[in-house]
Amino acid sequence: MNEQRFEVWAPDAQTVQLVLGTRRLELTARDDGWWELPASARPAVRAENDYGFIVDGRGPYADPRSRRQPAGVHAPSRSFDASAHVWQDADWTGRQLAGAVIYELHVGTFTPEGTFGAAASRLDHLQSIGVDFVELLPVNAFNGTHNWGYDGVLWYAVHEGYGGPAAYQAFVDACHQRGIGVIQDVVYNHLGPSGNYLPQFGPYLSEAAGNTWGSSLNLDGPHSDPVRRYILDNALMWLGDYHVDGLRLDAVHALRDSSATHLLEQLSVEVAALSAETGRPLTLIAESDLNDPRLITPREANGYGLDAQWSDDFHHAVHVALTGETSGYYADFEPLDALAKVLTHGFFHDGTYSSFRERTHGRRIDRERMPTWRLVVASQNHDQIGNRAVGDRLSAQLDVGQLAIAAALTLLGPYTPMLFMGEEWGATTPWQFFTSHPEPELGTATATGRISEFARMGWNPALVPDPQDPATFERSKLNWNELAEPEHARLLEFYRALAALRRTHPDITDPRFDQIAVELDAAEGWLRLHRGRTKILINLGERSAHIPASGGEVVLSFAAAGDAVQDRLPNALQLAPHSVVVLA
Repeated sequence: MNEQRFEVWAPDAQTVQLVLGTRRLELTARDDGWWELPASARPAVRAENDYGFIVDGRGPYADPRSRRQPAGVHAPSRSFDASAHVWQDADWTGRQLAGAVIYELHVGTFTPEGTFGAAASRLDHLQSIGVDFVELLPVNAFNGTHNWGYDGVLWYAVHEGYGGPAAYQAFVDACHQRGIGVIQDVVYNHLGPSGNYLPQFGPYLSEAAGNTWGSSLNLDGPHSDPVRRYILDNALMWLGDYHVDGLRLDAVHALRDSSATHLLEQLSVEVAALSAETGRPLTLIAESDLNDPRLITPREANGYGLDAQWSDDFHHAVHVALTGETSGYYADFEPLDALAKVLTHGFFHDGTYSSFRERTHGRRIDRERMPTWRLVVASQNHDQIGNRAVGDRLSAQLDVGQLAIAAALTLLGPYTPMLFMGEEWGATTPWQFFTSHPEPELGTATATGRISEFARMGWNPALVPDPQDPATFERSKLNWNELAEPEHARLLEFYRALAALRRTHPDITDPRFDQIAVELDAAEGWLRLHRGRTKILINLGERSAHIPASGGEVVLSFAAAGDAVQDRLPNALQLAPHSVVVLA
């Protein structure tokens, strides 16, 4: 049995007590603001060790670093010995992000059961479409039974409804045995609205700065060093105790930090040290809406040294090109030229004027030095689907040929592709915003706020699903029976063919910007993407199109109906509407 120290940071407290079962034990203060149980009173870790802390007579509260919350975030914590798992991944040496394919999934809606064990049973399917990394939406403890995961309040605990921490370890182990890495989505910019007792212990939150979701973390004020340590240790926990291969850092633009060494740079340094210690690559991916390549610039060049960042510009350009939707932030991406620029420059807004923002936005990427794989792109993801009023996927608007075009642009384009669960077969189930707040007033406020937000944007309020309605959650679960339907099966086979093409044609994973070129005819609605000597011909239009093409063998094709290639001319191919052809 390992010894549990039962210590907690509470710098301003006068007294702190440990509630251990039916016992109440006094903790001793240290000079650094931490309180600890005297060594003589420390028990061995047992599964039945339920405990909490009373601070200045208030509580008991869950341990801020709790590993288990079997009865919910308002209940006592439970001991968990992470070292008890017997790992079977000794042969796993890790996986680099360069050339990889990421698959984003939400554990609760990926399968009917909504557990880690059920998700592990689908790993063979993910292998068949060339997935190298599974990216899990946040799995830390939140209040209620189901949630997107971004309302977490106990960052060290794994949600019990998914199976808890032991099941999480087993899932990572199973992934590694199939050659698949795991990226964990983590949220360090805010905490959820229910069960956040951190302010009872100390100044975890900043009163001076907030963001879209509430108070920011105290990253640069008085007592901020232990708060930063709280975040850094959590990141290292996932990568160490749970053998996770990378972290996706949620909305880093909301991290308010004026320190000389930004939290992200400090995290990059410590993760690099852990990578050297473990002998396997560890990846940090930022989500940011700033279009600032400093995040992925090496520390030696005065960057933060993260490995990659999301490029939402890619999504927006692809979405507009396929759907014609130009409301809101899509307005900037209306010309087909926007897609061409994103494919060749990484960002559309790279120090240029944004009509949606009504100001200059972004900064240019150094395309001579920056490898293309440092940008993670998707035609669909949890944000871009779930933050639509009715959570509709592209499959609700597009035919199968257009879905194939989206797949080809994502998987054969120059960046690191990320798929959203179910897109590989054109899933028709929506991905809607769902919550399960037990507090009636919080549930009502969430539902009312969501409906009012979309009403201001012109949506019919009656169409916006109630996030608190259990049916909203159930509707968002994938329907795996769709794979047996011919149209879905045909699209799935195309995804598998794209995966094979990535493995056999080095042009597709070439990380050099100077090996990318795009030609297009906006009037005719076609685009030709050059990846070295490989050419991807795309007809976005409703009519057949003659696309200049000389030389090369057709190695892959797909059309909404019939053959993609309708005619071969000496220096051109006639492509069917909504089709894609790959020449190599």
